[in-house]
Amino acid sequence: MSQAHTSESLTSDDFMASVKSYLVGFVLSVILTGIPFWAVMTHHFEKPITLGLVLVMAIVQIVVHLKYFLHLDFSKEGKINTFSFLFTALIIVMVVGLSVWIIYEANALMM
Repeated sequence: MSQAHTSESLTSDDFMASVKSYLVGFVLSVILTGIPFWAVMTHHFEKPITLGLVLVMAIVQIVVHLKYFLHLDFSKEGKINTFSFLFTALIIVMVVGLSVWIIYEANALMM
C-alpha cells in the first residue's frame, strides 16, 4: 500500500517539475520576444544594433525552446535525444547549405 502512495507522490512531483519547466520556458519566451519587439517598435537603437539584438534574442530563444519545451539536455537520459537532434540539424544545414552553394555556382557558370 505504501508503494502505491510513493508512486503517486513521484508522479505528482514529476508533474509539478514539468509544469514549472513549461512556465519558466514560457516566461523566458515572452521576455525574449518582448525585448526585440520593443527595440523595433521604439527605434531606440540604430538599425544594425537592432538587427543584432533581434538575432541574438532569436538564438537565445531557440536554446530556451530546446531546453524547456523539448527537454533536450546532456543528462544521462537526454543524451540520445540531444545527439539525435543535433545530428538531424547538422544534416539539414548541410543539405540546405550545399544546395544553395550548388545553385549559386550553377548560376555563376551560366552567366
